[in-house]
Amino acid sequence: MYCVFLHLQYTFSYMTEKHFLIESSDPALFYGANNANLRLLRALCPKLRIVARDNVVRVIGSEEDMAAFDETFAALDRHCAKYNRLAEEDIINILKHRTAESDANSDTIVYSTGGRPIAPRSANQRKLVEAFRTNDMLFAVGPAGSGKTYTAIALAVRALKNKEVKKLILSRPAVEAGEKLGFLPGDMKEKIDPYLRPLYDALEEMIPPAKLQEYIETNVIQIAPLAFMRGRTLNDAVVILDEAQNTTSAQIKMFLTRMGWNTKMIITGDRTQIDLPHSVRSGLIEAIELLRGIPGIAFIEMDKGDIVRHKLVTRIVEAYEGANNRHYEEGKQ
Repeated sequence: MYCVFLHLQYTFSYMTEKHFLIESSDPALFYGANNANLRLLRALCPKLRIVARDNVVRVIGSEEDMAAFDETFAALDRHCAKYNRLAEEDIINILKHRTAESDANSDTIVYSTGGRPIAPRSANQRKLVEAFRTNDMLFAVGPAGSGKTYTAIALAVRALKNKEVKKLILSRPAVEAGEKLGFLPGDMKEKIDPYLRPLYDALEEMIPPAKLQEYIETNVIQIAPLAFMRGRTLNDAVVILDEAQNTTSAQIKMFLTRMGWNTKMIITGDRTQIDLPHSVRSGLIEAIELLRGIPGIAFIEMDKGDIVRHKLVTRIVEAYEGANNRHYEEGKQ
């Protein structure tokens, strides 16, 4: 996540001009509200003339002052990209060569767009983070609200920011949750976006809007229904399949065999929320049975203790579990 320095363009006696490209972070965050950060930089570097436009910062000054600014600019860009923020105190600390900020929580995966650390909040979420380091394919199965999808997307965003992969691919089966939505108006994107909205919601918490839009437009981040995966080989990517309990056997096999070089796959699902017809077996359940024990594939089983939503979600899950258990016992009699 280093900024790119463009070639030296002009030299007038002892004055040097250099262009710096903000590549890793969002220029709007880098410059601050109403260019407050830019004005502070000018005040703290009075010997330099600093002019910014779009994502290019043009700086004029002596070679000595410019050399010192090189390191400062790179540190500012790295900080802004990592923490999704650049505050006045951050700029002052970096210019004074002090540590800008240390991670209060060593478990932090990434930072939200508001600068909040995103870290595992339960033992099984922590297992998912650890398993991501040592396995290329992960199955994370658990109830609603257990953080499986959110944690998976955080891991994918971190891999992208650290340049461990070149793209993120997020997918879901387009299956209605117990109701027929009928004809949806609009073009293809407008028709499928309602199914993919939960994935956008998580990304919007972790990547600034302008940067997220850029990633989507350049296909660095791809969000598509499962049917769009057929025929592809996915290299240099983190690939997430969400709501996998609603895949058929053929669909999940097709998805898993898309895996290419330097790719990690995370498959998430909830056995209690299968929306397939009763005559169709969930591909997720079948895949777990067939693939368990294969080296390189990890299985994380989450439960109601991992639920991090409102406390009522845990109670609702417990109530439905109790009802299902009673129906099971009655059926045995």
